[in-house]
Amino acid sequence: MNNNFRSLLIGAGMALALLAGYSFRPMPAAQSYTYRQFSTIESVIPGGLGRSRIIISDDASQEVGKDLMNFYSLTGINFKNVANNDKLIVDNINQYTTEGWELYQVTAGVQSNDKTGIFLTRYLFRKPV
Repeated sequence: MNNNFRSLLIGAGMALALLAGYSFRPMPAAQSYTYRQFSTIESVIPGGLGRSRIIISDDASQEVGKDLMNFYSLTGINFKNVANNDKLIVDNINQYTTEGWELYQVTAGVQSNDKTGIFLTRYLFRKPV
């Protein structure tokens, strides 16, 4: 047997052994997570008549509402209220991440007509089990 053919056979054998070893490795276990969500519902109703809340699902699946400020006052958009709402939302996000939760997904939606509307945002967190 010549050396080129012998080298080719040895190389093919090694490649086959590597492929077989890789093919029969067990698949890594999928990571399991537990999830938690909070939603913000921010009202856009003139005159400050709307209701805005943060709805949080706790470990017992109970809803806990925290008041948010309305976007509108009698004089129009109240930017101080918007800033206060932003701070409260970020404080909640920071609290969850400090507890080991990862902000996994944010989904936002708007429903409105000529005179009223709401902004709904859902913050989904996850933590490895």
